[in-house]
Amino acid sequence: MAKRGESKELYTASEVAQFCQVDLKTIHNWADRGEIRHFRTPGRHLRFRAADVLEFLRKFGYPVPEQLKAGKPRVHVIDEDPVSRDALERALNGRFELQMFAEPIDAFVALGSNPPDVLVIDAGTTKLDALAAIKRLRSMPSTEHVRVIVHSARADLRQLVLDAGAALFVSKPDAGRVAESIDSVLAG
Repeated sequence: MAKRGESKELYTASEVAQFCQVDLKTIHNWADRGEIRHFRTPGRHLRFRAADVLEFLRKFGYPVPEQLKAGKPRVHVIDEDPVSRDALERALNGRFELQMFAEPIDAFVALGSNPPDVLVIDAGTTKLDALAAIKRLRSMPSTEHVRVIVHSARADLRQLVLDAGAALFVSKPDAGRVAESIDSVLAG
């Protein structure tokens, strides 16, 4: 249970209905039509991730409850270049709940137990096939909600990563633009 002033990770259909001041059936209809991201528990109950509820509320002009404002978006960064990682950490730290990874395998292990709202990937890394990783993330129900931003010096990969399912491509070394891009994809 989240304490006062803290954000929860998951919300029920009833809680989302209260946020929107609509009937529970309306939430089920929106979920069935794909208007709000959700998943179902093994018992078939609807659950909504905090970032998806926040995105939905902002997109349709609903007021954002304090409990959703309290939590920082979770961001994981995969970049083997220490200089780039340091620049990103300076640009993102404090605004987001941030985890930095030089090793892609460590990031994907963490992703399973602590899924981020946004994953920033350097597509030029030698240790990761970014295209395959993005496609796989998009294909799995447990990770399809994770927005992927590619931050890379490899401009030749821009269209390929977008076609694979990345939300945005940001050219290196612009770490400040990555923060703006995260805000952009979280706002919908």
